[in-house]
Amino acid sequence: MKTGSAKILLIISGAILFNSIFWNEKFGVNTIVFDIFICGSVFWIFPYSLKSSSSKLLFAGHLLTAAMVVFQNTLLSKLSFSITLLLFISFSQYIHLSVWYAGGSALLNYILVIPNFFYEIKTIHGRKINLSLWTRHLRKLFIPLAILSIFFIIYLLANKVFSGIASNIAYKIYSWITHFFDWFSPERIGFFLMGILVVGGVILRSRSTYFSDADLKQQNDLARKKIHFKKWSESPFADLLSLITGKAARGILALKNEFTTGIISLILLNSLLLLVNIIDIEYVWLGYTSKRNSDLSAYVHEGAGLLILSIVLSMLLLLFFFRGNLNYYKKNKWLRYGAYLWIFQNSFLVCSVFMRDYYYISHYGLAYKRIGLLFFLIMVLAGLFTVFLKIYYTKTTYYLLRINAWVTILVLVFASFVNFDETIAEYNLARKSFIPVDVPFLLSLSDKTLPLLQENRDVLEADTADKFFYGGNNFNSAVDFFDFRKKSFLEKQQHYTWLSWNATDEYIKKALFPLAQTLSSK
Repeated sequence: MKTGSAKILLIISGAILFNSIFWNEKFGVNTIVFDIFICGSVFWIFPYSLKSSSSKLLFAGHLLTAAMVVFQNTLLSKLSFSITLLLFISFSQYIHLSVWYAGGSALLNYILVIPNFFYEIKTIHGRKINLSLWTRHLRKLFIPLAILSIFFIIYLLANKVFSGIASNIAYKIYSWITHFFDWFSPERIGFFLMGILVVGGVILRSRSTYFSDADLKQQNDLARKKIHFKKWSESPFADLLSLITGKAARGILALKNEFTTGIISLILLNSLLLLVNIIDIEYVWLGYTSKRNSDLSAYVHEGAGLLILSIVLSMLLLLFFFRGNLNYYKKNKWLRYGAYLWIFQNSFLVCSVFMRDYYYISHYGLAYKRIGLLFFLIMVLAGLFTVFLKIYYTKTTYYLLRINAWVTILVLVFASFVNFDETIAEYNLARKSFIPVDVPFLLSLSDKTLPLLQENRDVLEADTADKFFYGGNNFNSAVDFFDFRKKSFLEKQQHYTWLSWNATDEYIKKALFPLAQTLSSK
C-alpha cells in the first residue's frame, strides 16, 4: 500500500491529465491515454490487482471495451468501458466475488472521495522548508543573471538573426503563458475539480469494507437449517401464512404442507402454461401467416410485455419454494420435476416471444426497443437456466444473483462490439422496397449512419413532409436536415485534435470527403 503523498500526487497528476486531454474533446485516443494512467496507477498502488480470476476476467473485458471506444465510439461502448473499469478497480481494492457487492464498493468510494482525499493529506508527514537555504542560492545567481541580461540585449541589437530567433522564442513563451492562464477560467477550474473527483474515486480506497465483508459472508451452497418452530410461529410470515392455510402453516408438519402446496401449484401452473404454449405453437410457430399485419404492433408490444412479466414471476415463485429446507425434503423429487418442467415451458415461452419480435422486425424493420427486447430475452433465458442450476445443485439466491450479474457484464462487453445505429440503418435501408422506412427515426440515429443515408438519399428525397421538425428546429425537408447534420458534423471535427481521434469519425469523414474539402477551403 503506497503512502498518502504518492496517492495525492497521482490524483493531482491524473486531474491535470484529465483536464488536458478531455477539455473540449470527445472520447477517442484520449480515453486510451487516460486508461493507461489509471490502470498503471492501480497496478502500482495495488500490486495484487490481477491475482484473482475475477479481476483478470474484468480486466480483459475492460481492454476490449477500451478498444471499442476507439473503433466503434458508441454510447454503449463508453458505458461498458466505464462500468468494467470501476468494477475491475473495485475487485483490485477489495476482496469480492459478486459484481453487485463490488458495485457497492465502487459507489462507496465515490460517495466518500472527499473525506478520503483529506484523510490521505493528513497522512503526509510534512517537513519544514528551509527558506534561508533557498535565498542563499538565489543570491549567488543574481550577479551572473544580471551580466547575462546585459550581453543578451547587446547581441539582440547587434545581430538580426539572433534577434529573430529570440523574438520567435519570446512569442512561443507568450503563447504558452496565455494558454496556461486559460486554465484559470471558472469553467476550466470546475473541470479540473471534476477530474480530481473522477481520479480520486478510482485511486482512493475507502476505509470502510462494508460491501466486501458482506460479500464474504454469503454462501453459494444452500445449507440445511434447523427450524425453531416456536420462534418461527411468532414471525410475521407465519402469521400471514396461517391466514391462508390455517393450522397447516404451524407445527412440525409445516414443511410437508408447504411441499403439498408447491406440488399443487406447479401442477396447475404447468397445465395452464401448457395451454398457452400450445396456442403459441398454433398461432406463432405454425399459423402466423394467417395473422393480419395491422394487429402486429399490439401483438408484440402488449403480448410480449405481459409474457415476460409472467416469466419473471415464475422465477420468483420457484425461488420461494426452493428457498430453504424444502430442498432437503425426502419426497421432493416430484416437486423438482415440476419445477424443471415449469422452467422448460417458460423457456419455450421466451422463444415464442422471440418469434413475435422477429415477425415485427421482418415487417417494420429494426429499432432500439426491438433490439433491446432480444437482449432482454437472452438475459431471461440465462436467468431460467441459472434457476435450474440453483435447484439442481441446491444453491443459494446469492449464487443465482452473482452468476446472472456476470452474465450481464459479458453481454454488455460483447454488445459494445456492435454499432447498433449503423446496424439499424443498414438493415432498414436494405429492405426499403418492402418495409416502411421511418425517415425521422433514421435521421435521429448517430453520425455513423450519415454515409448510409448519403448512399440512400432517394429515401430522404421521397419524404413528403413539407416541414421537418427535429430538436425544436424547423427544416424545409428531410434532405435539408440531413445536409445540416453533415455540415454540423464536419464543422465539429475541425475543432477536435488528435486526442479525439476514433475509427468511426475517420470513416465518416472519408465518406463525406467532398463536402469536407468544400468546408476546409472556406
